[in-house]
Amino acid sequence: MRLHNVTFDARDPRALASFWSAVLERPVEDGANEFFAVIGGAPNWLFLAVPENKTAKNRMHVDLDADDLAAARARLEGLGATFVHERDEYGVHWMTFQDPEGNEFCVASHA
Repeated sequence: MRLHNVTFDARDPRALASFWSAVLERPVEDGANEFFAVIGGAPNWLFLAVPENKTAKNRMHVDLDADDLAAARARLEGLGATFVHERDEYGVHWMTFQDPEGNEFCVASHA
């Protein structure tokens, strides 16, 4: 088996895909609409419309890596992410954020 999609439920798939497109510096594929959007690659990032808002903590999240956490924080907040907290545990320094729809994700410095 291979990982094919990282899938997000979204109130606004196009808007959420646009945020993640800017974060990942990968384009949203043609055909995005109010029901779904895709950022192609390995894996694809798939955004599907759902009627409800996010109401609880994610049970799974993505971890990103950055050489400069301070620069990453400034960039992410400029794109619309919300800073949650910063930790230095288990030999890793990381920050947790929420995307514009409240999905948590982490950015660590493994350098």
